[in-house]
Amino acid sequence: MKNNTGKVQLPLQTFSLMAGFMVWSILAPLMPYISQDFNVPESQKAIILAIPVILGSILRIPIGYYTNLLGSRLVFLTSFIILLFPVFYLSQSQSTTGLMVAGFFIGLGGAIFSVGVTSIPKYFPKEKHGFANGIYGMGNLGTAVSSFLAPPIAGLIGWQHTVQLYLVVMALFAIMMFIFGDKHEPKVKVPMLKQTKQVMDNYKLYYFSFWYFITFGAFVAFGLFLPNFLVGHFEIDKVDAGIRTGVFIALATFLRPVGGMLGDKFNALNVLKIFFVGLVTGAVILSVSNHIMLFTVGCLTVSICAGIGNGLIFKLVPTYFTKEAGVVNGIVSMMGGLGGFFPPLIITFVTSLTGSNHLSFALLALFGVLALLMMMHMSKIEKRTV
Repeated sequence: MKNNTGKVQLPLQTFSLMAGFMVWSILAPLMPYISQDFNVPESQKAIILAIPVILGSILRIPIGYYTNLLGSRLVFLTSFIILLFPVFYLSQSQSTTGLMVAGFFIGLGGAIFSVGVTSIPKYFPKEKHGFANGIYGMGNLGTAVSSFLAPPIAGLIGWQHTVQLYLVVMALFAIMMFIFGDKHEPKVKVPMLKQTKQVMDNYKLYYFSFWYFITFGAFVAFGLFLPNFLVGHFEIDKVDAGIRTGVFIALATFLRPVGGMLGDKFNALNVLKIFFVGLVTGAVILSVSNHIMLFTVGCLTVSICAGIGNGLIFKLVPTYFTKEAGVVNGIVSMMGGLGGFFPPLIITFVTSLTGSNHLSFALLALFGVLALLMMMHMSKIEKRTV
């Protein structure tokens, strides 16, 4: 029964996450078109693109908790209905203030990530948690769908009508979740404060949060800043920039379940170390690149390592936190989302200060080195406790 329900819930929740992420990331690929319609100051673009990440990150904790309490069906359904309002408001916006207000509330589309990572493991045995969460994480592909499809559609029918098409997507998934969502999902009724207090003393929570801050943060940040950066810095066509951004996102997304499978098969912590070495290498390449080819190599390296890293971290979470998975998933995924909020702002600030973006990529490499030191520390502690 458990497995049969899982066979329906895993694809349903994965595609629901994809729909949420399509909305969450809509501003970045459309920004070059919006800027043509009315003046969006360069200094405000990074802020507008980063704003959806705020709500999309902070809400992940309560959404993870309420998924345990109420079930994924009700949380997904409510989220899709609420999202109809900011999506419509965005399609009517004609000012930077309007973009910011709409962007803040469409952040809910990114917050629903916590639903599946809390719900899906209930349908699978522990040895398949990494793979199942990895498959669910492929819903991140919604960001790539927006990057690939939104620019050419906007070129044909305008950015406002393109945004309005997302209303149809939200309504469709609300109906699907109402019909096919699991009404009998096992509920976990532990008070949120009690769960939070139980995990706050565990150093692993902070380590996992920092690692995901880097891997998922890189995934979100690159998806946000690449379209505008490629158009402005390398003078690439808007549709081409969208396709290149989509490739980065798609690669990271498709490799997420590979990370989960590697974590199921081998020691997840040791495998994570290898891919963090790769991520640091990619960041170093980006920090010295001036040519589009070298920049592409650095981006693809970061994409591969961040994608596999995302899958590995969400294998580690249910391994070390079982009863508190809802709250821990929320905290860790919130930190991942916030990891996508700061880099676009830092890149803009550093570039305006130094005239180059190289230092901001060097900071990513430095964060990666710090994460590796934490992994070595955790390995030492784990060896002592075995």
